[in-house]
Amino acid sequence: MKSGVSKAEHVHSVFSRIARRYDLMNSVLSFQQHKRWRRFAMQQIRLREGADVLDVAAGTGDWTLALAKAVGPSGHVIGIDFTKEMLDVADVKLHKQPALVDRVEWIQGDAMDLPFADDAFDLATIGFALRNVPDVLTVLREMTRVVKPGGQVVSLELSKPEWPPFRAIYYFYFYRILPWIGGLAAGAKEQYAWLPESLTDFPPRLELEEIFRQAGLTEVRSYPLTGGIAALHVGRKMEDSPTHGDAGSH
Repeated sequence: MKSGVSKAEHVHSVFSRIARRYDLMNSVLSFQQHKRWRRFAMQQIRLREGADVLDVAAGTGDWTLALAKAVGPSGHVIGIDFTKEMLDVADVKLHKQPALVDRVEWIQGDAMDLPFADDAFDLATIGFALRNVPDVLTVLREMTRVVKPGGQVVSLELSKPEWPPFRAIYYFYFYRILPWIGGLAAGAKEQYAWLPESLTDFPPRLELEEIFRQAGLTEVRSYPLTGGIAALHVGRKMEDSPTHGDAGSH
């Protein structure tokens, strides 16, 4: 990241530039594992039909559209992202699935200050984006605030392998090989160099569990995926949980 540029500005620049190549590169760089991780996440959250769902940092919309299918015709899903170029790609995908158009809404906005009232959603999710935000705890508190008491907050994110030999091999790939693949396949070496950079200071799985609890969530559980290179975290807002912030200001 360039000196004098904030994390938010840098992330916006990165994803604006790679928006149209984002899906291809996700598949290439994760060896198609991200699709399997999302299926596992859907199994764990057990989303009911008719639910109101918020997908934070929705990106190009694959997970948002999967959620829309799960909630059925009586449900509603909002995908929020601060990068217009990513949402433009997501909207093209949505209109290729006409049955979902009436149950999905895109909003350009900030995960650090969600423009929604307290207790508005049954579920709030964030996928492969929590490591990119300026402050993890602030985003999780915002997600907790907008979820109804008893609702769930979910993060699916890259993580750090816990077995040292595998971690060493993975880090070599992630820090040395991945940016080179990004440059070769997408002409975006500088942008894909951000992926390992973004993970360096991101908390490992068990530390992120604790941050979930600090955000006001209970029944927190996490699952290491594919040797720990990704992790699913799930927490529930307490039935009598105090909200964070003033609903009247959102």
